[in-house]
Amino acid sequence: MVDWQNSCRDYTLAPMKVIVLGAGVVGTTTAYFLAEDGHEVTVLDRQSAPGLETSFANGAQISACHAKPWAAPNVPMQALLWMFKPDAPLLFRPWRWDPPLWSWGFKFLRNCTTARLHTNMDRTLRVALYSRAVLKALRQKTNIQYDQLTRGILHIYRSAAEFAEGRETGAHLAKLGLPQDVMTPEECVKAEPALAHAAKTDLAGGLMSPEDESGDAQRFTAELAKLAMARGVAFQGGVTIQRIEAARGEIARVITDTGAFEADAYVLAMGSYSPHLARDLGLALPIYPAKGYSITIDIENPAEAPTVSLTDETRYMVFSRLGNKMRVAGTAELAGWNTALDPRRVEPLVRNARSLFPHASSYAQLNAWSGLRPTTPDSVPILGGTRYGNLFLNTGHGTLGWTMACGSARIIADLIAGRTPEIDLEGLGLDRFGADEPR
Repeated sequence: MVDWQNSCRDYTLAPMKVIVLGAGVVGTTTAYFLAEDGHEVTVLDRQSAPGLETSFANGAQISACHAKPWAAPNVPMQALLWMFKPDAPLLFRPWRWDPPLWSWGFKFLRNCTTARLHTNMDRTLRVALYSRAVLKALRQKTNIQYDQLTRGILHIYRSAAEFAEGRETGAHLAKLGLPQDVMTPEECVKAEPALAHAAKTDLAGGLMSPEDESGDAQRFTAELAKLAMARGVAFQGGVTIQRIEAARGEIARVITDTGAFEADAYVLAMGSYSPHLARDLGLALPIYPAKGYSITIDIENPAEAPTVSLTDETRYMVFSRLGNKMRVAGTAELAGWNTALDPRRVEPLVRNARSLFPHASSYAQLNAWSGLRPTTPDSVPILGGTRYGNLFLNTGHGTLGWTMACGSARIIADLIAGRTPEIDLEGLGLDRFGADEPR
């Protein structure tokens, strides 16, 4: 386990003034670790407070076990079969006039090979496992509270064929350092008694990732922002970032609707909106938003609701307990930067929650939400430097922003401080797309 509390870190660069663009869970964790290094940090975001966009109501899982990329050999055909189903787990309509999607989709298809699947899984898991360790160390150091549960994540399968495929993926993840326990339906119910209703007719088996966790990403972000502010971080909310200006190979300033901001170093952590700002700098970030949906349900019968975070591999949905509420999340819609909530995408979440946990709630009152997840064609985040010596990228985490936030932040803080990061960054930078060569 990573232990920064009792280690002495060597700083090769003096403290600097740093601007972080974006106050989601990724930007906020970055600001915290930069402040821990003694930097003067300002965070800019258009929302009034940290964690109010993509981090607001996600699936709540710290899920290194979800390191399998979206791009896989069987996905193109499956996506075509789903194309005309408005409630499909993955929805896209390629006939829309959407050049960014077409460009992203071409790169996605190139990653739908077995060899690239395994390479991308290795890269994703490398960051996810590291980040999970950083989060544990942070929690031990600060005692931060965010409705966390450290009871693992249980993947459930409804058919023998899906269960066999899941075990195959699990075996590969185990070789990469993430062991999972293979479980019978009876063992699934023992681990999560609230599944007893489904186990009678609708469970083929499960895989348990015992070291994974769950917790409220928005609450974590808000609480960590408080800790960051206590270290001197300034959060500037309600600020619309208009452009980034460069001069002589360096970023010179950030222009906003409230004025210009200047610093020694800059971190771009704006999720799905990162490509818009990078484009003017000549940086092509292959990030496209995948709109995800969630519902948050008041639990009326606690014994009938799950206390172990679950992933329904058949329905492509996740379930997490957050105090007296249950978060249900899933589906992906490739429809540009459209944040409108489609009731047809919410209905499957309600239907499946009722099916698995019929007595947990009346489901009369629920809060539906949608958010844009910044997805790369290979499902690997974009971390590291750029051709501009003082611009760093911390974006493109897809569905794993909450999972990877702490580790990604620590990596960026190390790079800005002139330290060698504690994991290998091979394959994590923008240069893997041939779009930029970092210094």
